[in-house]
Amino acid sequence: MRTDARAHHDPAVRGFASDNYAGAHPEILAALSLANGGHQIAYGEDDYTDHLQRVMHSHFGASAEAFPVFNGTGANVTALQALTDRWGAVVCAESAHINVDEGGAPERMAGLKLLTVATPDGKLTPELIDRQAWGWEDEHRAMPQVVSITQNTELGTVYTPDEIKAICDHAHERGMKVHLDGARISNAAASLNVPMRTFTNAVGVDVLSFGGTKNGMLFGEAIVVLNPDAVRQMKHIRKMSMQLASKMRFVSVQLEALLAKDLWLRNARHSNAMAQRLAEGVRQLDGVDILHEVQANAVFARLPHDVSVRLQQRYRFYFWDESAGDVRWMCSFDTTEDDVDGFLMALKEEMAR
Repeated sequence: MRTDARAHHDPAVRGFASDNYAGAHPEILAALSLANGGHQIAYGEDDYTDHLQRVMHSHFGASAEAFPVFNGTGANVTALQALTDRWGAVVCAESAHINVDEGGAPERMAGLKLLTVATPDGKLTPELIDRQAWGWEDEHRAMPQVVSITQNTELGTVYTPDEIKAICDHAHERGMKVHLDGARISNAAASLNVPMRTFTNAVGVDVLSFGGTKNGMLFGEAIVVLNPDAVRQMKHIRKMSMQLASKMRFVSVQLEALLAKDLWLRNARHSNAMAQRLAEGVRQLDGVDILHEVQANAVFARLPHDVSVRLQQRYRFYFWDESAGDVRWMCSFDTTEDDVDGFLMALKEEMAR
């Protein structure tokens, strides 16, 4: 029996289920190897975590402080705990990852209440926020203390800097803070063709969950505190939330490799471009409708249910709303033009059956 790693999967097989399916970028793996030699102080006192702070300053300003963590849910839950009191609540879109895809962790682990708002495109507005931002003195209601937005959203749409500024101004006027779930922040910046600071610290975001795993890292994310006055005891909360890595250098060096130069942007631009290629091909097919504007690396579509079921036997992807026939197709940093064209051919064949 073969025991080498090649026995477990065919590296030529690609899918469109999630950008988490992709492996690690070669430059990330090289950075991990570089950091592996000798001994470094544990729990974030290492040289790589120290240098990461300067890298983050170059993107988010001199007051930014990065706290590497293991994963995106950990980043969100830890950040929201540091922004809220025990009686606090977080206003978010109904489709937000913290509400739909984190197993109730913000409420179970952080002990806060999510106040959700239905949105047509995954994006909050000041008017939508006000549907839940009320009753601060009502002891019978969880107190709205934070607005959490996602950039880009779970529906693949992207906030403009002006839209986020309007949200931040509105929230701050009401004594609330703003958290940005940036699991795919690189894709948003690539789509807008602006630096990440343009729609984060420059417009008033207080805390950012910075995502790297979906953009070429092996594992790890970071909480980036943009407004130090907005949080309390982040280091202690990170530890209590089981997100303090003892060998933190292996998270920090990946973030450094992603952000020190332009790897984050190269990867994001490529995955966005592959999504555009996919969308352009889909638009040429009768019977398939694209549901949302394709602004990042996701394509949401509606097609006959039986076609999707057959197509899933050839390529992995997920239903978004199976009863409606809605699906989500994701592109990754390693998606190729041949991958997209092969998928489009398979879709065309299944539609013709």
